[in-house]
Amino acid sequence: MEGWQRAFVLHSRPWSETSLLLDLFSEESGRVRLIAKGARSRRSNLKGTLQPFTPLLVRWGGRGEVKTLRSAEAVSLALPLSGITLYSGLYVNELVSRVLEDETRFSELFFDYLHCIQALAGTSGSPEPALRRFELALLGHLGYGVDFLHCAGSGEEVSDTMTYRYREEKGFIASLVVDNRSFTGHELKALANREFPDIATLRAAKRFTRMALKPYLGGKPLKSRELFRQFVPKKPPLKSPQDPQ
Repeated sequence: MEGWQRAFVLHSRPWSETSLLLDLFSEESGRVRLIAKGARSRRSNLKGTLQPFTPLLVRWGGRGEVKTLRSAEAVSLALPLSGITLYSGLYVNELVSRVLEDETRFSELFFDYLHCIQALAGTSGSPEPALRRFELALLGHLGYGVDFLHCAGSGEEVSDTMTYRYREEKGFIASLVVDNRSFTGHELKALANREFPDIATLRAAKRFTRMALKPYLGGKPLKSRELFRQFVPKKPPLKSPQDPQ
């Protein structure tokens, strides 16, 4: 199995009349870009294999920024995502594509990604807990270190009922100000444990990860968010499903 790696397709698009340009997330090499020559031809044995959310074993070669796919085999059928979980999976793929540097190893994050996709495929409820856990894992692997459990001003442990305001490059500081950057100690403990027992902690996690990811994403909007808003029909406010991204 020399040269083979576990991988997932993050995104693919046509390249010439018969080939595909692939963005892959691999266990050992991180995010890589490959040309799959002939993958779109009628006789290709790769037809239907190079799809997002399908666990793969792949080999590639070549030099430069874009490599050439040598072989690819599906380890199993694609993980079953549909409806809101499909849009959530596309969001995760876009996050990985946007924030990871090319050909930089993120082996632990690869398994965080796998667990996230598996959780989305197996959920019968909201996809939000799985998305928030993956975003927090991603931030950790990017080196975004923040102490959720101690006040950055005093060093004391956070108290459930006190309010703490987030300051970039400093952390959470006890404050009487309540705004979009404010979190209770209860919410911060949920972020630290990556467990969200109620709606308040889920919403707090979403607020924090959006703030923390913004510098990595820049000003360019995420296409997956636009797709979600475009294709999910609008309903009355009280019954409307929340955008999980």
